[in-house]
Amino acid sequence: MVFSSLVFLYIFLPLCLAAYFIPKSIRVRNVVLLLFSLVFYAWGEPVYILLMVATTAVDFFAGLFIEKYRGTKKARLFLALAVILTLSSLGLFKYYDFFTTAANSLFSVQIPLLGVALPIGISFYTFQALTYVVDVYRDKVPVQTSFYKLLLYVSMFPQLIAGPIVRYSDVCEQIEARTCTVQKAAGGVVRFCIGLLKKTVLANFAGELCEQLFGGDLTTLTVLGAWVGILAYAFQIYFDFSGYSDMAIGLGKIFGFDFPENFRYPYIARSINDFWRRWHITLSTFFRDYVYIPMGGNRKRWAVNMLVVWLQTGLWHGASWNFVLWGLYYFVFLMLEKLWIGERLAKAPAVLGHIYSIVVILIGWVFFYFESLSEIQAFFLAAFGANGFSSVTQRTVIVNYIAVLPVCAVCALPVLPKAREMLLKIRSEKTRRLLISVGQTAFSAGALLVATAALVGSSYNPFLYFRF
Repeated sequence: MVFSSLVFLYIFLPLCLAAYFIPKSIRVRNVVLLLFSLVFYAWGEPVYILLMVATTAVDFFAGLFIEKYRGTKKARLFLALAVILTLSSLGLFKYYDFFTTAANSLFSVQIPLLGVALPIGISFYTFQALTYVVDVYRDKVPVQTSFYKLLLYVSMFPQLIAGPIVRYSDVCEQIEARTCTVQKAAGGVVRFCIGLLKKTVLANFAGELCEQLFGGDLTTLTVLGAWVGILAYAFQIYFDFSGYSDMAIGLGKIFGFDFPENFRYPYIARSINDFWRRWHITLSTFFRDYVYIPMGGNRKRWAVNMLVVWLQTGLWHGASWNFVLWGLYYFVFLMLEKLWIGERLAKAPAVLGHIYSIVVILIGWVFFYFESLSEIQAFFLAAFGANGFSSVTQRTVIVNYIAVLPVCAVCALPVLPKAREMLLKIRSEKTRRLLISVGQTAFSAGALLVATAALVGSSYNPFLYFRF
């Protein structure tokens, strides 16, 4: 089940909200949220729910033993076992076939492949479970003695299948006690509707344009088709993923939780380092705090540490060589900025930094989108003139979707924060509250109507981050 579906919007969510807000007890509300979260996940993959429960159980008992033997070698042993067992499921389902295929090719052997489907959201809930057991070992969070509460944290449906990556430290106190207010819930509804519009309108229409241009024979792709197509994909993946994060954060607020921000307008970045402080923030900070710093951070072998992090970042997104190339690609530019061009970018006019970042990011999405080296090569040949500048067919496709790109460009800018600032400057508190209340109600109703019309009128509704 996905948020941008009629079943979720008009059946699952209303039932969940009714069952959640009728009882006043936080304990009962936790149980209700847990049950609906398990139903949400089981809707698409009933078998794999056992894997998620087993992963949670491993880290739950590991946390208890770490607390029991704190300060001894046994605590470190239980941490190591928890990390190995937790990551083993991710390795088995996501990476076994990838590395086995590579070994078969390299050593001319015939090791059989598993050929199993990738459980939805496994990369997200695996990392979240790891933050719990590691932070218990570091004594940064109290050990959870209630299994259902830890399972609620791991399985909570707003952030289960595509993030943001919520650390246990972010919500451990909120699981025990939280306040649900009308004002907070109203803000959550608006945030959810912003994400819903991003997904159902902006991401889907940009995705249709991209698919129209890239879905055929790449030998017929022209310069115009190549660059417009990759620009459309850049908008699609941003509004798809940030839209989901907005919906997750909004739902969290409705239920009384505060989830961390995951995007801060990444396409206005002035450098690649700045881009990664704005894009998928919870993943970047996860690798920083749980991989880069423990390996030594900037203190020793920082270049090797960065290489490891970016190889892992690439592989986290998918078990394919194009994702490895994508991770290495960003490693190279981050190294260049750290060693050479970073200071020059800081002193240069802002517009140069923006242009440099956008060009690097767009080229990076080529490695992300195309899975084979032959497709990547075909794209670059087309992008630099091998098949001509344009064609009648591709010009027609672009004209049909031309309104999508400027709308996406405007929405990728921090327009809403500016509008909020203007509202807050209104001196009359009564007028300000009235405008905010009316504006939120009108926007939410309009957004739901537009999103519903988009879902009913189109069969194109992919969700890119399902595969991660």
